[in-house]
Amino acid sequence: MKFSRLFSVLSWIVTGLVVAALLGFTFWKTRSPQTAPTQPPAPTAIATEGVSTLPSLAGLQASTMLGITRLVSLTTNDPGQVHYNLEEYTVQRGDSLFGIAKDFNIKPETLYWANADVFAGDPDSLKPDDVLRIPPVDGVYYKWQNGDTMDTVAAHFKLDPEVILNWPGNNLDLTDPQIAVGAYVMIPGAKETDQPLFITTVTRYSGALAQACGGGYIGRGYFNWPAPAHSLSGYDYGEGGTHRGIDISAKEGTPIYAADNGVVTMASFGAWNYGYGNVIQIDHGNGFVTLYAHLSDIYVGQCQSVLAGANIGAAGNTGNSSGAHLHFEIRFNGTAQNPWLYLP
Repeated sequence: MKFSRLFSVLSWIVTGLVVAALLGFTFWKTRSPQTAPTQPPAPTAIATEGVSTLPSLAGLQASTMLGITRLVSLTTNDPGQVHYNLEEYTVQRGDSLFGIAKDFNIKPETLYWANADVFAGDPDSLKPDDVLRIPPVDGVYYKWQNGDTMDTVAAHFKLDPEVILNWPGNNLDLTDPQIAVGAYVMIPGAKETDQPLFITTVTRYSGALAQACGGGYIGRGYFNWPAPAHSLSGYDYGEGGTHRGIDISAKEGTPIYAADNGVVTMASFGAWNYGYGNVIQIDHGNGFVTLYAHLSDIYVGQCQSVLAGANIGAAGNTGNSSGAHLHFEIRFNGTAQNPWLYLP
């Protein structure tokens, strides 16, 4: 019995030694270098007249440096860089002041001021083959008048004379800046004091509003007065050739009413807003759109349906305004109408 146990123990010991030996042999085989040790790849040989040679260290350094410099561009293509020269554009069928201004990345008023002779007071007067001057930046493209000086022109636009002198596109001699009568200069950042009021008409079918503002009230086809007073306090329709509505007497905070049933398509707060300040547009669903400007407050939101007589805002003095009043417009298919022809 003892012998049997001893034999069993010895058998297990022998078996263990055999297994250990096999494991050791397997580990040795896997660690043995079957191929050359892994090293960084040698430089590619350069063939010279059939003889394969390795490049020199200096050659490798030069190649490395060339590889780095190829990643560096010595010139840049900056899409936001300023252009200094005036361009010309020939109006095509379907063009509008707003569309052209957007294409050239300038404000509509900049385009209007530079082409006052073409527009003749009416932003909607463009026709095919009209040639427009396109200023390079926002501001006034000004025609030098008899008696103008650098100081008087700068004072008129409430700017420093350096703005005119230092604009590269004006090509002025800084030591003796002479400008001939009839010549044009660019005055970046300037604004004309007699800016006409114009803003694109927004209907319930304009762009994304076609889905967002679908349905809603339809106008009755006639209008109520949009303010308690029925008298003027400012410009009349067409006055000066640039005014597209009437200025109705209304003190700051006076309630302003929807002139007819419709859907609010614009309820925009803005210190300037193309001169309109805080402004509301209502599409009446029958081709007519009414506009209410210079408001001190707005009580309605875009796509809201309103009934004639609803209180939509309060009169104010925002935008291009010299005193509290309501600037009121009636447009039909996007064209300004004389409100006197529609108000009772």
